This record gives sequence, structure tokens and C-alpha cells, in this order.
Amino acid sequence: MLERFLKTDLSFTLFAQRALLGAVMLPHGAQKLLGWFGGYGFSGTIDYFGGTLHIPSALGFLVIMSEAFGSLGLLLGLGTRLAAFGSAATMIGAVLTTHLQVGFFMNWFGNQPGEGLEYHLLALALALPLVVRGGGAFALDRAVLSALTMRRTHAEERATRGVAQPGFVDHAS
Repeated sequence: MLERFLKTDLSFTLFAQRALLGAVMLPHGAQKLLGWFGGYGFSGTIDYFGGTLHIPSALGFLVIMSEAFGSLGLLLGLGTRLAAFGSAATMIGAVLTTHLQVGFFMNWFGNQPGEGLEYHLLALALALPLVVRGGGAFALDRAVLSALTMRRTHAEERATRGVAQPGFVDHAS
């Protein structure tokens, strides 16, 4: 199962999607977690989610963590599928709680009561292939999988040769 979670190919398209999604989500996470770029910061965001949007604080916490740390995971290609899933879930939640009633278009001219959902659809279009196929080229997921596979292979080789594992005491002999 861990292999399925980490496995990816050398696709430069997936790499570009991962890097772009991570780069777009990072400032949003910094707004919510740190208060940068005009954001509310952690406690202000939790209060806004709960008081204005009526989103439970546990879910607000997951949104903040997804945007702040998931974006870093996307940029590094580490835990890509989970990070992309978090971004996708956040976008779906934002559409359903806030943006769907505004309509499709962004509020470019200030004549709408809020922002539409087109941004969220684009973020979903970047996230979903990453959930399905992984992070592509330059993803640290590949290095982690390689290290785990090598470790498992060495352990299997030792076991088939009858070499005891370090720290293993054979009380039967």
C-alpha cells in the first residue's frame, strides 16, 4: 500500500502541475497560518471559519494544515498524493460553502458579492491527476520509495541467507 502511495513516473507534466499547485497554495496557507499577505493568521482563520462560515474548528485546522504544509509537500514532491488530495478537498469545500452561489466567474470588476468558482476548478484540474498518478519528475516520493524498497530487499536477502537481523536473538538454539 505504501508503494502505491509513493509510486510515480518521471512525467514532467506532473512535475509542472505539482510545482504550480504548490506555488499557488503556499501563499494561501501562509495567509491562514501566519497572517502573511493580508491573512488572518491561525486563530483569526479558525474564528472566521467557525463564526462566519460555520465550519467546525477541526475541519478549519485541516484546511490550514493542507494549504500551509500540503503546499510544501507538493513543492518537494513528498507525500504528493495526500497533499494533492488535501488541496482538492479544500477546493471542493470552498466551492460548496462559499463560491457556488456567486457563480462561475471571478470578481474581476467588483460587481459580484464574492468570487466565483473558476479558480477552484483550475486548482482541482491540477490536483486530481496528482492524486491518481503521483508527483512525477523530481518528486521526493520516488527517493523515499527507492530507499524503502532497497531496505526491504536487503532484509529479505538476509532472511533467505539465514543471517540474523541486528538485535535478533534466536532463543530456539
